[in-house]
Amino acid sequence: MSVQSTIRRKTAPEIRARKGGEPIVMLTSYHAHTAALVDRHCDVILVGDSLGNVMHGFETTVPVTLEMMILQGCAVMRGSRQALVVVDMPFGSYEASKEQAFHAAVRILKETQCGAVKLEGGERMAETVAFLSARGIPVMGHIGLTPQSINTLGSFRAQGRDEADWAAIENDAAAIAQAGAFSVVIEAVAEPLARRITQQVAIPTIGIGASAACDGQVLVLEDMLGLSPRAPKFVRRYGNLGPAIDEAVERYAADVRARAFPAAEHVYGMKART
Repeated sequence: MSVQSTIRRKTAPEIRARKGGEPIVMLTSYHAHTAALVDRHCDVILVGDSLGNVMHGFETTVPVTLEMMILQGCAVMRGSRQALVVVDMPFGSYEASKEQAFHAAVRILKETQCGAVKLEGGERMAETVAFLSARGIPVMGHIGLTPQSINTLGSFRAQGRDEADWAAIENDAAAIAQAGAFSVVIEAVAEPLARRITQQVAIPTIGIGASAACDGQVLVLEDMLGLSPRAPKFVRRYGNLGPAIDEAVERYAADVRARAFPAAEHVYGMKART
């Protein structure tokens, strides 16, 4: 029996079947060590293109490349065992054509061995979602605030706060669901609209700045742990690791400068002569 056959990961169809059931728990991860921690508690791990902000200090996700996503996707797969791992398709890897999207998604699945990909966009991406789904590639959608479109949106502002804007966002959700996506992320959308979309579509909705009524929730791990200097309104801090790390580094630096570290218990003596 192969090692792989003993590992039972959640699959996209299993997550799809959670519609209206137990809420789906999802967090981001970009490293093997955080993936191992997150994996114990989450149904889905998202290797998000937010790694551009978190790991590389980019102002937006636009500079993130396919190679970056694949590299970190491999790390997360090595660190996790039971969660479904979904890898973001970065800006420029899928918008030109459904064929471009297929080749990029195949690379992600083959090289990382993850279980699904995620792409941004609603009605305009429905044909691509259908093309990928029909060819064996599980797709998670992403509507509402779509960070890869920041240069046309102008700012990271919440969507659907004016009821006149609801129809377009509802159409996006319906189009993605009908195209065959197994779930859809709803980001930074007015609560009543996110609740309404969750009731309307037949696939699970994953909220981030949306509604507790969504079928699941996702946050950026570094945001909820207090490692990000700034976090959006929709983030609840479940930890405050930033100051704790700062204090630990300060103490380390002080010990080094005082020659208090390494101490006797941290160094190696000579072997005893026989």
